[in-house]
Amino acid sequence: MGSQCMGFAVLLLSLLLVSPASLSYAKDTLELDGYIEDGETLISADEIFELGFFSPGSSKYRYIGIWYYNFSTDTVLWVANREAPVPDTSGRLAVGGDGNLVVLNGSRSVLWSSNVSLSSNASTVQLLDDGNLVLNNTGRVVWQSFENPTDTYLPGMKVGLDLTTNVNQYITSWKSSDDPAPGNYSMGVDPNRSTQIFVWEGTKPRWRSGRWNGQVFIGIQNMVPTYIYGFKLSNFELEKKMYFYYTAFNSSHRYVLTWEGIEKHLTWKDDTKFWSTFWAQPITDCELYNKCGNYGSCTDENTPICSCLKGYVPAVEAEWSSGNWTSGCVRRTPLQCERNSSGGAGSVQADGFWKMEGVKLPDLSDWASGVVDEDGCQAACLGNCSCQAYAYVTGIGCLVWGVDLVDIHIFSSGGNDMYLRLAASEIQTKKKKSFVILIVVLAVVLSLGCIYLFFKCKKRIRGTARNAFYRRRGDRGIVSVDPNRDRDRAEGGVSFRISDESKDQKCQELPLFSFDSIVASTSNFALANLLGEGGFGPVYKGTLPGGQEVALKRLSRSSGQGENEFKNEVILMAKLQHRNLVRLLGCCIHGEERILVYEYMPNRSLNAFLFDPRKKGLLGWKTRYDIIEGIARGLLYLHRDSRLRIIHRDLKASNILLDKDMNPKISDFGMARIFGSDDNETNTKRVVGTYGYMSPEYAMQGVFSVKSDVYSFGVLLLEIVSGRKNSSFAHQDSSLNLLGSAWKLWNEDNVMEFVDPAIRDSCSPRQASRCVNVGLLCVQDRPNDRPTMSSVVIMLEGGTAAYPQPKQPTFSAERSPSDTESSTFGLRVASASNSITLLTAR
Repeated sequence: MGSQCMGFAVLLLSLLLVSPASLSYAKDTLELDGYIEDGETLISADEIFELGFFSPGSSKYRYIGIWYYNFSTDTVLWVANREAPVPDTSGRLAVGGDGNLVVLNGSRSVLWSSNVSLSSNASTVQLLDDGNLVLNNTGRVVWQSFENPTDTYLPGMKVGLDLTTNVNQYITSWKSSDDPAPGNYSMGVDPNRSTQIFVWEGTKPRWRSGRWNGQVFIGIQNMVPTYIYGFKLSNFELEKKMYFYYTAFNSSHRYVLTWEGIEKHLTWKDDTKFWSTFWAQPITDCELYNKCGNYGSCTDENTPICSCLKGYVPAVEAEWSSGNWTSGCVRRTPLQCERNSSGGAGSVQADGFWKMEGVKLPDLSDWASGVVDEDGCQAACLGNCSCQAYAYVTGIGCLVWGVDLVDIHIFSSGGNDMYLRLAASEIQTKKKKSFVILIVVLAVVLSLGCIYLFFKCKKRIRGTARNAFYRRRGDRGIVSVDPNRDRDRAEGGVSFRISDESKDQKCQELPLFSFDSIVASTSNFALANLLGEGGFGPVYKGTLPGGQEVALKRLSRSSGQGENEFKNEVILMAKLQHRNLVRLLGCCIHGEERILVYEYMPNRSLNAFLFDPRKKGLLGWKTRYDIIEGIARGLLYLHRDSRLRIIHRDLKASNILLDKDMNPKISDFGMARIFGSDDNETNTKRVVGTYGYMSPEYAMQGVFSVKSDVYSFGVLLLEIVSGRKNSSFAHQDSSLNLLGSAWKLWNEDNVMEFVDPAIRDSCSPRQASRCVNVGLLCVQDRPNDRPTMSSVVIMLEGGTAAYPQPKQPTFSAERSPSDTESSTFGLRVASASNSITLLTAR
């Protein structure tokens, strides 16, 4: 009995010795007369955010702030007593006697207060899991930190412009890295209600985002569509408040206005445990507001960066020459309506428009609400003598400028078209110059052509004699190529040439295999080594002398593909290196033989598993999800990160190979195209690809872009999830194909019914829903509605918790052909009528 009493006494003593500070760490709430002292913190319920005292940088002053739990105070998101720091560690955060939240110093004087009028002192303060600090009084929120922000914008905030009172809320920078007092910069919604975001230095604009088009701010170059992180514009007509908000990520995204006046979009990377800058502006001089003055344009790549718009000249030549562009430019030739209004006489031609491409559209535009197309927008501008320019922007409509054109930035990619109003003589002068230049260029080209033909004829004679010499030698180890073939070009404009000299042992930076070694490695192309056959021709397994296993693609003479496709694949694969692309080891050219040597994939192609009832069970859900992510990363590399910008054009299950660990590798680049860095889309008279994977604009109009590959990826993703081919899918509703079934079940919130029954029990419903959502986004009819592959990768990696609602694909209600295999075919698109003629079908 004595020992039990002793044990109880020890336990009671230990509880009494526990400090109040240690008990407070579990709290997220303070009640009336409750407080925390310096060294104690509040922690939100799910341990996402933490509140307490901190000292920024090298400062010794103490401030109340909110930061991410278990992070350093470098991630402070909000500060209470910005202008009234506690000089030492004697501070206290408390619910005061009047019910307000207060910061007290050592003598218990109030340094800062929430300062709201309260009918009762029955208040509580709580730190929520979204980072919002709220003051509740008699059951309602009377004050919150989200409505009193400092320099950071978090998910759930609604900081904006009150359309009734015209009161504007701002994010305000710190004064310095050591001082959280309000600094020189602020950020908020344009008070002119243009749906733009501005950063101001004092009262002077420093940077603007451009208008909101429903997906992006059009003044931010290469901005990722903001549905990736749930960014939206409020229903300001209903709420009477204009603000932008996002709710998808909780604490994985934040916007910070730094003390240097730079708006940064920071993202949290789980794999690196690090906050990285996803996007920031202004960074370059051209991103600064109106850097080149009125009627001047700024181009980062130019030297000098500023130039006057077409038809304009510097307002002060001496200033402009010295690099001072603040005075801007003035019109050189008055417009017709300006002449008429000033009493000018004589016949003058009508004004015209000069098209500017890739523009960050000027500030201070007016929206022509009644205009529904570009022609109407032009007419609206012509009908107003004060109109300086117009632009018709998707998602916004007709914009016209009746004031000076300010803050124009010429983007290196992206941007919008703007039509600048000029006197007719300015445009005609340009046309005359262009005509003269065209004549000179044609003359030069004709001369060079004649010289080329002269030397070509001489080379052909020499080449014929040399080939005859090689044939007499019968040396099978030396590559012999008809010199006439040197003029062939791979589609996309990249030339391909292989020397016929024995000393040249490379084909486009690749090892050159002799035909004898190829024959030996495949046992003279034995049927037992045949792996399969595609549009290119048969594929064989080979074993090199050192024991390395390889796959050999042999161009068939009857193939619908040919020399161009072969050369195209060699050119591309010699320059591409990525873990999700199959590796080209070398090639062989001998007489009429054209052979590509690839790394061997023991599990062959994805379709060998996916569509085989006996094998599809081997592709579990985790494996399928990894394959989907791997294909997406491979495409992202092709579209954005490789030395070349590649569009594959024939992405399908049979062109996805699997290594021994079931890692996916994209193959077959015979149809791929190389794009220039400034190209967004192009068209072709010869449409090639596979039925069921082609995007509508490519199949019907011959127009293709990176978004064509995105469409093919969407189809492939849905096939991987469902285990069924788009081209041979049959639904109980006979009018639906695979896309239609995915759309129907998605809208019925019955995604698991779409999942392959072979893996349905082990499938993650959350990931399955994510995949179907992404797949449907990728197969939307309009290319602009489809996400980029960078967006797809972010979504698949779980970088967002909410995705946009996809639109129903038009082709979802069409019957697919009864063929069980996809048909590879070529289509010729007539340039005049856009009609389509079937060339080949195999």
